[in-house]
Amino acid sequence: MATEIDPSTEVDLQTPDAEPQSVEAETATETVTATAATTVKVTTGKLSARALIDEFEAGQLKSDLPEIYVGDTVKVGVRIREGNKERVQPYEGVVIAKRHGGLNQTITVRRIFQGIGVERVFMLHSPQVASVKVERRGKVRRAKLFYLRDRVGKATRVKQRFDR
Repeated sequence: MATEIDPSTEVDLQTPDAEPQSVEAETATETVTATAATTVKVTTGKLSARALIDEFEAGQLKSDLPEIYVGDTVKVGVRIREGNKERVQPYEGVVIAKRHGGLNQTITVRRIFQGIGVERVFMLHSPQVASVKVERRGKVRRAKLFYLRDRVGKATRVKQRFDR
């Protein structure tokens, strides 16, 4: 069985019994010869759009981030520009949610400032996040701690975890 294909496509021929087959390349087209049970993939060497995006995102990931869990008290160093100066301002609070993964990973940090609950969402791999430090580990049994929004005072405390 001989099939002519476009060089910009992939071919996947499958049959139950497999033995390697020959692949002959011509100038404009490629010929794939296959007998019973062969898987032959023909690519032209071009990177797909998804592969390019994955390669770019892998270069943008930070490698020095600690393991962060929901319930942990963290101190996030946030870069702030004032005029032509730049400084790092710490923001400390409890992680009440984690979302997404990879380059888009975010954490929601809640703290009480002057008696008012303030929440900020940080993209962990963003250049605006200078540093993340885990101050203490929290012992929780939920993936999201949104119930802390309704509590005040000592009721908002999270037990400390010592095993991580």
